Amino acid sequence: MKIGFVGLGNMGAPMAANLVAAGHSVTGFDLTAPMPEGVTRAASAAAAATGAEVVITMLPNGAILRSVAAEIIPAMAPGAVLCDCSTVDVASARAVADLATAAGAETLDAPVSGGVGGATAGTLTFMVGGTGAAFATVKPLFDIMGQKAVHCGEAGAGQAAKICNNMILGVTMIATCEAFALADKLGLSREKMFDVVSTSSGYSWTMNAYCPAPGVGPKSPADNDYKPGFAAELMLKDLRLSQQAAESVDADTPMGQMAAALYTSFVEQEDGKGMDFSAMLPRFEKRGRS
Repeated sequence: MKIGFVGLGNMGAPMAANLVAAGHSVTGFDLTAPMPEGVTRAASAAAAATGAEVVITMLPNGAILRSVAAEIIPAMAPGAVLCDCSTVDVASARAVADLATAAGAETLDAPVSGGVGGATAGTLTFMVGGTGAAFATVKPLFDIMGQKAVHCGEAGAGQAAKICNNMILGVTMIATCEAFALADKLGLSREKMFDVVSTSSGYSWTMNAYCPAPGVGPKSPADNDYKPGFAAELMLKDLRLSQQAAESVDADTPMGQMAAALYTSFVEQEDGKGMDFSAMLPRFEKRGRS
């Protein structure tokens, strides 16, 4: 398949490399990042999209996505699919879909879970919104770049699934870190707490697979001085997107709102920027009840 790829940073580069390794022809564009081996550099985003059957984008935010989409959609062939793998607001995903439909192209909003490690290993999960036909076209590429792709519904549904998932993740990580900090002050060993909670009703992904306590459970960023697997500032971005979406549909999300406020303080007023989102644990360790 002939593929255009716009946005070849930490996530996009290994995703494109996996497509090349599987035998696809990939033409890429990025303002600053180097091209992965085997990816042909284009002079512009529009040039990368010209003649492509599928154009994949991995971009920082909705405003940039809208700008790039306005550039590349006119260059796309009728029937080609724009597959955006960025995490952006639902409104931007739907606006891009409308723009593509008007031009005779298809779109998918397909944000990912799995981080840089998943992008490199080809084990990402894709949450996908768009038509069934567009999903069928891109499904073979999802199978190369990831381990699972779920068609969640029409345009915007992929972004909705991503922000709901990550709102749960942010809230759960905070609760997990709070519980470890409380256990410390109650004199309960972290290992014993893990042994109980990981096999009891407190079971969660943040406890069992990504434990925020160093030396407890499977290896996680906590065992590497909280160097980010998923940076706190990215969690903050997703929590803000969840609250923006909640406000737009008048949804009551008090836990999501509190998680967003805590990560805002952690990233912007404390030392959380550049740390893994699980570094909330040392934050709570240092604090008393206020």
